[in-house]
Amino acid sequence: MKFPIVTVTLVVAALGYVFWNQTQPDATPVGAADFANLAANPVDRSAVVDLAISRISDLCEEATARAGSNEAQADCVALAESRTSSCRRAVYDRFPDKVRSDAVFRDVSITTMNCLVRESGVVQP
Repeated sequence: MKFPIVTVTLVVAALGYVFWNQTQPDATPVGAADFANLAANPVDRSAVVDLAISRISDLCEEATARAGSNEAQADCVALAESRTSSCRRAVYDRFPDKVRSDAVFRDVSITTMNCLVRESGVVQP
């Protein structure tokens, strides 16, 4: 039987890529300063969506303040986390790749937040 050189080569290449990827530094976190001057320094739409998604627990705390129970907040967080993929797709389909103005930043943020945490009785624009 012949030695499977192609298979071994592909496996070694894949392991090499995984090792190389693990040694790369993480991307720098996005902070409020990155959104200060959008006209001069536009940001990716995904950074704005990620910022909104990272605030799910704050949004749920605000939305369930009237209920006053930890269970309601936990349910809200679980539901919002399950919606992240569909909300991300909806925002990506609706807005441009680069956020270049405060108005677009506001619209992307509010749309993402409204998609993640829906409040009953609140009229959404």
